[in-house]
Amino acid sequence: MSAEPQAGAPFPAGTGISHLAVYDWTAPDGLTGGSAHVHLACTEGYVVLGGAGRLQTLSADGFAETPLAPMTVAWFSPGVVHRLINDGGLQILVVMQNAGLPEAGDSVLTFPPDHLSGPEAYAAAASLGAASQEAALAAAARRRAQLAVQGFLALRERLERDGPGALEDFYAAAARLVRGQVPAWRGTWQHGPLVTARRTGEQLDLLAAGRWEYLAAGRVTVLDPPGSRTFGMCGRLATYPASPARGASQREARPGPAAPA
Repeated sequence: MSAEPQAGAPFPAGTGISHLAVYDWTAPDGLTGGSAHVHLACTEGYVVLGGAGRLQTLSADGFAETPLAPMTVAWFSPGVVHRLINDGGLQILVVMQNAGLPEAGDSVLTFPPDHLSGPEAYAAAASLGAASQEAALAAAARRRAQLAVQGFLALRERLERDGPGALEDFYAAAARLVRGQVPAWRGTWQHGPLVTARRTGEQLDLLAAGRWEYLAAGRVTVLDPPGSRTFGMCGRLATYPASPARGASQREARPGPAAPA
């Protein structure tokens, strides 16, 4: 049995990280922030690095608002509809479960029902189009955020009026939208996060047998700061590769000189 770490090993526990500078765009209700959405198979965690804001959520427990300040850590599991409010300079380190799945589309924006009727309608609302100019991309991302918050506010109203059952139609629509992608997601999960979890089990088996040789294969991986930001759902996003390959985006610490024989 081999438990040796692989070149380009994934981030610890098969998670993914990114840096988020939350939008300061004004939404339909006058608050500033990004789009509202839900994750279907991944828990998301926030480590607040700077600024101030709020996390608004919709779940079976109803509507909630969590203050965010530097050093706050918050996370939420699949099914929690969430929206970030930026009260000033809000910056977050985002930690995502199952690296590779969020990048593959493990999220559905809270658009009004007409835009959730099928993949084509959803894609038309969610896409930033073919624009390459920064201003055009920003305008498209802002329109997307406005539409998602519009749907979020209507969903919140129904939840407060009718209780948890008000979320069922949105959940059903979200599940229909991603169903065709699930086989590919399963492959990503099996070859990434699941492998890292199994490797720990292999290492424990080796240690239980009194074996430690795999420790000599330990390495340090360093990712350089991302060179650019994309227009994410919640803000300007700087992402790191989920499972880096050796090259310009990764530097590996080299072992020192061998001790004299």
